[in-house]
Amino acid sequence: MWYISTRGMAPRVDFEGALFSGYAPDGGLFMPEELPQLSRETLRQWSALSYPSLVKELCALFIGPELIPRDDLNDLIHQAFRRFRHNEVVHLSRLKNGLNVLELWHGVTYAFKDLSLCCTAQFLQYFLEKREKHITVVVGTSGDTGSAAIESVQGAKNVDIIVLLPKGHCTKIQELQMTTVLKENVHVFGAGCLAQKMGLPIRLVAAVNHNDIIHRTVQRGDFSLSKTVKPTLASAMDIQVPYNMERIFWLLSGSDSQVTRALMEQFERTQSVRLPEELQSKLSAAVTSESVSDEAITQAMGRCWKENQYLLCPHSAVAVSYHYQQMDRQQPSPPRCCLAPASAAKFPEAVLAAGLTPQIPSEVSALEKKETRCTPMQKSDDWTLMLRDTIEDIGQQWRGHFPNAPE
Repeated sequence: MWYISTRGMAPRVDFEGALFSGYAPDGGLFMPEELPQLSRETLRQWSALSYPSLVKELCALFIGPELIPRDDLNDLIHQAFRRFRHNEVVHLSRLKNGLNVLELWHGVTYAFKDLSLCCTAQFLQYFLEKREKHITVVVGTSGDTGSAAIESVQGAKNVDIIVLLPKGHCTKIQELQMTTVLKENVHVFGAGCLAQKMGLPIRLVAAVNHNDIIHRTVQRGDFSLSKTVKPTLASAMDIQVPYNMERIFWLLSGSDSQVTRALMEQFERTQSVRLPEELQSKLSAAVTSESVSDEAITQAMGRCWKENQYLLCPHSAVAVSYHYQQMDRQQPSPPRCCLAPASAAKFPEAVLAAGLTPQIPSEVSALEKKETRCTPMQKSDDWTLMLRDTIEDIGQQWRGHFPNAPE
């Protein structure tokens, strides 16, 4: 399996090359050169697999045995999911009136980022041990990514991680998950379209909060920044630049890197792009969208609790709100699967705003009593210099351990 840039100006790389590159050298994002096509028979067989077994099958398609032999791959995936609290790893809760909630938050940090980052850390460590190398990973986060990245590298001997934590953009619990007594290798500073293309018969809905750049793009082809980001109860959605849209543009344009590059370069220059009519038509045919207010979020949380005694996080409630809207308009309403990216335990403020009682597990409430560690950064600080100094210090410490460490 080879990976190419969405902007078409970088050499192709294998899985290992894409894993360690982040962005492609031309500023694009790496995508598989060819997507495997799944037959109905394959999908039927896979439907009976556990989540870890399904991950093993998918990873085998995108990595290849020449990089990670199948026995090694199976061991890495097993290790990745060993700390999940639910024995299914991912659990489907079947609720009333056709509402199904797919719980993606049973990892250590109670968020869906655990699912991908625990595997990523295993792959990084596997290649680094084989090459006798060390890396430092820099993570920018508004909450869940940072804590999941920190937990994923616990025990990884060849990886240091630096987390940039913006104040005021995450809940207190999310902040504590990133700052309470960390290992020495952690330093804190204050896609469904693919499955659809591979043959999975699904209808996608992108439900977002008041910050609606994705909704405007799907509905009108208006991929442009708003003047301001409005803080909402679903704080992880309070973003201006959803970079995965670049991958979607590339997929729906028939892997046309020239079209994708032109769109993204214009967006980076002007912060505003009008999609070509044909691309916007394909996007709206592939994805339905909705923008949900804070009031609708709390109403969905309250209704779900009243009907099911099931507590939603505000991000999950964005999707469930769409389900309730459609159900009230159309009877009988078809069943839907709403993805739940985080546990309500991480957002007690939103739970209280919905007039409900937070349910906080003991390991989460215990964070309040732990010592925190975080290097403060002021607006006047040269943050690039602070990061460079930290990375250089880490490099100096590791050069004696790994003869292949870069100078």
